[in-house]
Amino acid sequence: MKRIGFLSFGHWNPSPHSGTRSAGDVLLQSIDLAVAAEELGADGAYFRVHHFAQQLASPFPLLSAIGAKTSRIEIGTGVIDMRYENPFYMAEDAGAADLIAGGRLQLGISRGSPEQVVDGWRYFGYAPAEGQTDADMARTHTEVFLNLLEGKGFAQPNPRPMFPNPPGLLRLEPHSDGLRQRIWWGAASNATAEWAARKGMNLQSSTLKEDESGQPFHVQQAEQLRLFKAAWKEAGHAHEPRTSVSRSIFALVNDQDRAYFGRQKSDDQFGYIDRYSAVFGRSYAAEPDVLIEELRQDEAVAEADTLLLTVPNQLGVDYNAHLIESILTHVAPALGWR
Repeated sequence: MKRIGFLSFGHWNPSPHSGTRSAGDVLLQSIDLAVAAEELGADGAYFRVHHFAQQLASPFPLLSAIGAKTSRIEIGTGVIDMRYENPFYMAEDAGAADLIAGGRLQLGISRGSPEQVVDGWRYFGYAPAEGQTDADMARTHTEVFLNLLEGKGFAQPNPRPMFPNPPGLLRLEPHSDGLRQRIWWGAASNATAEWAARKGMNLQSSTLKEDESGQPFHVQQAEQLRLFKAAWKEAGHAHEPRTSVSRSIFALVNDQDRAYFGRQKSDDQFGYIDRYSAVFGRSYAAEPDVLIEELRQDEAVAEADTLLLTVPNQLGVDYNAHLIESILTHVAPALGWR
């Protein structure tokens, strides 16, 4: 069995050809798609976070709204850029959203990807300490956030508070038990995947990673997942880790599918992003029987316990629900995912 969810980048564009012409359209349709995905039997609704862009940004109002409208589906991010985050305020927001959702939050966090503006985190009031990089800052914010999620008291109570305090040092509220084990790190390299394992975070691996061997993307990604699992075992954590990969997969089952994606043939691409050599994974678009055979060869999909289907959110809720249903119905059973 494999958990199957969707990952939305939350694009919006005022073009008359777009099904999401405003930020309001994206937010409301994201809620509707999560509800539809749950009704179809999907396991997760995940959303990208990008600042200074016509895409989804602050995730917690959206995650809370979805949590209130659904009852079973996992709700997550892929990923929150920790360079921009106040870990204390984030711990409160995450705790509240998780309680609203009944403990279904799966928060993907990371150092982040190249942004729309130069050093955008500076506008949010953050800067690396002397001698550190923005990636160091992201990891520092992450470690503080993880410690806060443990729920241990750390703040000295006021001896004359407005309201009575429990005994001892105070923690942030609201606190949600179990959320600490549902934090994921979006890793682009083998080294950061192993770091995430040592910190006790689950692993999210997207459709690109650092090119560390010149091998096909899925082979490199599968190796990354195996290194993560080995590092987790060596760290001796008490619970089992989870791993997810993202893929663009389109089953062509009707004329509309073929019109949108029938000519979409792709292979791995090698290039540069953010000054490092990277490999970008291929997309899949074919009739279900062809997809099944192609996906059997994807080592990373086989290695991961969770598959996130990237969806073209600007095509609207109904069509994206159709894309998800096509995979669940025509592809997943033959591969033993259902």
